[in-house]
Amino acid sequence: MYKVILRKTNKLKRRLRVRKRVSGTADRPRLAVFRSNKYIYGQLINDVKGETLVSIGDRVKDTHKGVTKTEAAFTLGRELAARALDKKIDTVVFDRGPYKYHGRVKSFAEGAREGGLKF
Repeated sequence: MYKVILRKTNKLKRRLRVRKRVSGTADRPRLAVFRSNKYIYGQLINDVKGETLVSIGDRVKDTHKGVTKTEAAFTLGRELAARALDKKIDTVVFDRGPYKYHGRVKSFAEGAREGGLKF
């Protein structure tokens, strides 16, 4: 039980360490990434108003079929960028959350960059 509490506490500390430096505005929203064991999700958030501008969560399960999780993350990053460009958002601040910038999180960010978003 102690290890579970310690792991959750450390994850919270890492997340807050990143969030104290990263904040989204209407001009430059925050691109937040959530990574579960199975899927990856992303959303663009305006922290000033506290609203989600664009999210990628509805196509996640379809995109993960038949490909690796890293390839799916890249595809979802590109799709999120396309949705953001439709709403005239081209510059964002990347929030990796408590995760290392490695693997699926890095692939998601590279897909978003290739899709046209500037970090």
